[in-house]
Amino acid sequence: MKSVFIDGEAGTTGLGIRERLEGRSDLVIRSIDPERRKDPAARKAMMAEVDLVILCLPDAAAREAVALAEELGANAPRILDASTAHRTEAGWTYGFAEMAKGQADAIASARKVSNPGCYSTGVIALIRPLVDAGLIPADHPLSINAVSGYSGGGRQMIESFETGKASSFELYGLGFAHKHLPEIETYGRLAARPIFIPSVGNYRQGMLVSVPLHLGALPARPGLRDLEAALRNHYPAEGQVKVVQSSPDDRLEPEALNGTDLMELRVYGREDVGQALLVARLDNLGKGASGAAVQNAELMLGLASEAATRAAA
Repeated sequence: MKSVFIDGEAGTTGLGIRERLEGRSDLVIRSIDPERRKDPAARKAMMAEVDLVILCLPDAAAREAVALAEELGANAPRILDASTAHRTEAGWTYGFAEMAKGQADAIASARKVSNPGCYSTGVIALIRPLVDAGLIPADHPLSINAVSGYSGGGRQMIESFETGKASSFELYGLGFAHKHLPEIETYGRLAARPIFIPSVGNYRQGMLVSVPLHLGALPARPGLRDLEAALRNHYPAEGQVKVVQSSPDDRLEPEALNGTDLMELRVYGREDVGQALLVARLDNLGKGASGAAVQNAELMLGLASEAATRAAA
């Protein structure tokens, strides 16, 4: 039986991971006494006893935890980091299994895997296949719009909304330096920095990510069918990322996939005016966080997919 230690299991992502992993017959979750959860000696001793450590910590603490694990040398466990700390760092494998051919195998064999950001998951899912197919040039100027529930915004944002201090809707990241931008550029294979200003709504979880395109500004002059076909060719119908048929009469709301580890992709537009909109919908706590972490843990430990088992049932 494989063993896992969730370092930081009391946070939103850690709780979500633990909830998804509890009760499995092929896995045991190890925990430290709450009074010793910040004790380096206790954490290091626990790391030496498990197969996988999942880090659900702030960036600085995640870096300290990795250093602690590396002190174990040959006895060091494999690491899955849910923070931003190592997402574009050399020696780490990016944990978006559907991103590219062979990515799931790379995760399965990696010693250190970085779990993607929630916004990044939606953006990369939409643009990476189109960049790889030559439909969007790497240096094309892109704008990314997104709205998320407040659960993805950290402790202060959660408290602000749940105590009624926050407004109904807010733009944030207005310094044009959101922490997900480096991984979007790196794994979206972009040579030009996109404009990314996210927003948060007064609801707990659920996310919409959208990328508008002027089709005439793309050198390949793709049509809507070309964009959708490239996405469908990339994502198998039975996977967790699904390309869904769109309709101009759709009214998309962000909470439809809450409680699942799925992501839906759609292509909207009008050929006569040369405009298109790529849209991803996901649960920012599911495929955007805890659900992705569990998928990566299953790959790293060689376990059966719980999500696939639920879907088959």
